[in-house]
This record gives sequence, structure tokens and C-alpha cells, in this order.
Amino acid sequence: MKINPFLLLYQYLIVLPIVLILTIITALLTIILSPLFPNSRAANYPARWWSRSICYLLFIRVKISGLEKADPTRSYVFVSNHQSVFDIFVLYGWLPNLFKWIMKMELRKIPLVGQACESAGHIFIDRRNPMAAQKSLKKAENRLVKGVSVVVFPEGTRTNTGQMGKFKRGAFRIATDLGLPLLPITLKGSFERMPRHAFYVRPGTIEIIFHDPIDVKPYGNAISQELIKRTWDVIHEGM
Repeated sequence: MKINPFLLLYQYLIVLPIVLILTIITALLTIILSPLFPNSRAANYPARWWSRSICYLLFIRVKISGLEKADPTRSYVFVSNHQSVFDIFVLYGWLPNLFKWIMKMELRKIPLVGQACESAGHIFIDRRNPMAAQKSLKKAENRLVKGVSVVVFPEGTRTNTGQMGKFKRGAFRIATDLGLPLLPITLKGSFERMPRHAFYVRPGTIEIIFHDPIDVKPYGNAISQELIKRTWDVIHEGM
């Protein structure tokens, strides 16, 4: 697709400085509010406002279907395909449930942002260290109480091609250990907005499709390959 030079200038000269300022404000508010109002919508509001603002500034429209399937009073393990960085913005901005991210350890090093994420109770996982990763998953399980959920991209990283990759086991371990329902989410359009390694955001629509929750209890106490495959199929069919 041909790059619009005027849109490129707008994104770098206007949007980028605004986003940097919004990110600093959001991080500071999160660091202040999270200890005062833990696991509350008040503490979550700055990140929600930040995410929606970025989408609006970049002319990204968000279409939602099946939202009624996510009960905001229940805890879930949300699992979603991962197409681009905008997956984070649309889920942060439009997912109705209070939740914690499971994110890679490298993000902890981002100034202010890493501190804000830690203050908000998000879980950093070191995928290079299996023992540390296990401890991080246990920490995530301890935080899934009173309607607080967790969001996981089970592919582990953004797609390079737009196609879904294999699912890792972490999300399914949490759901199985706690007997929490999995709620699959399909994201469509975020790869087209900004593929991996792109430097330019293409305006358009991203669709969030909420699927029916999956009860993990019939699959037993072990991590079931059948459960992983069923979840992958549901998300893939939504694409």
C-alpha cells in the first residue's frame, strides 16, 4: 500500500509527541493511583483513556461483537491472537473487565512504563528462565480474585505474516490450575494497521470478537492438548 506523506508527517510531527506526553501522564497517574485503589476501575482508567486516545489520534476505529459474553464481574483467562502492537491498545481500551497482563520481562526496562505496569500488578515473565516463568505464573494465579482477570497472547509474540502461530501452554496452565473459564478473543485488522517492524500506521478498523467462554473442568487437571487446539480453532475461525 502506498504511503501517504501527509499522514506520515502527521504521525511523526503531531501524534508522536502527543503520545509521548500522554504516556508519561498515564504512567505517573497509574503509579499514584494503583497503590491507593488496587484492582479498581479508578486505577485502570488512565490506561484505558491512554489506549483509546492513541487509537482516536491515529484514526483507528474499533468494532466490537460478542461483548455480552464477557461478564465484568467474573474472572477469566482471556486468550487472544497477537497481530500487532495495537492489540494492546484495543484490549486495554475496550475490554470491560479488570485484568492483568502477562508481559515479557523486557518491557519492565522501559522508563516509567515498566514501573507503572508493575505498580498496576501486571505480571512480567522471563521466557528464557523456566523457573522464573513458573513463579510468574503462580503470581498471576494469586491475583485472579474478585472479578480480576488475566489477558494472555498465547502465541508469545506478534505474528510476522498475519497468520496465527502455535499456542504456548502458560494461559492454559493458569486456567486449569484455578478452574477458570477461558474466553477466546479474535482480533482482526490490527496486522493491516501496523505489521511487525512497520514504521507507519494505516488508518482503518480493528475488530474485537468475543467468543463463548470455554469451561476447562471437563478437560481434567492436566494441560490438555485438546483444550489448546479447541481454543486455537475458535480464535482462528473468527478470522
